[in-house]
Amino acid sequence: MAERFIYLASASPRRQALLRQIGIDFETVVTDVPETPQPREAPEEYVIRLAREKAAAGARLVTTRGLTPRAVLGADTAVVVDGEILGKPIDRAHGLEMLRRLSGRTHEVLTAIALWCGTNLDGRVGHSALSRSRVTFAALDEQTIAHYWDGGEPADKAGGYAIQGRAGAFVTLIEGSYSGIVGLPLFELSTILRQLRVNGL
Repeated sequence: MAERFIYLASASPRRQALLRQIGIDFETVVTDVPETPQPREAPEEYVIRLAREKAAAGARLVTTRGLTPRAVLGADTAVVVDGEILGKPIDRAHGLEMLRRLSGRTHEVLTAIALWCGTNLDGRVGHSALSRSRVTFAALDEQTIAHYWDGGEPADKAGGYAIQGRAGAFVTLIEGSYSGIVGLPLFELSTILRQLRVNGL
């Protein structure tokens, strides 16, 4: 009989909401994995590595409680412009500059997911997937950019915006996975869970 429970190695309320959206039973574990690209690391390699590291770190936290997790889910999202990863803004000036770079052009959003499975006794993460989407913004004037930043929404978001929030009004075109842009590609995740017979899918 398939297990109906996974651990989510993320404190993101957006990822939690997406799991609930498709009826996934889960519990969160908060990991502390440094989100710093390595030298010459491609954006795709970066998000996949972080997703795997978060899943493995989550599994270690669960096992320290004396539990054997059936599956631990890690995820990471990056906004990429001209091959450069835009992380979370460090301050207002940084956030405004990010939004200026996104204004009137298309950027990529990469989200990787990785599952650590309890059957992997050596602790390796054996299942991962990458979602690649393209998002096009309308041209934004300085007043719009400043007003959006000052509303507080983008301060802790990769790339300095939240597509599921007020920044949705800036988007003229999406190519790819909306849920992947938000932070958890549901098609890729459901495919892996069905293959593993996790959560009854």
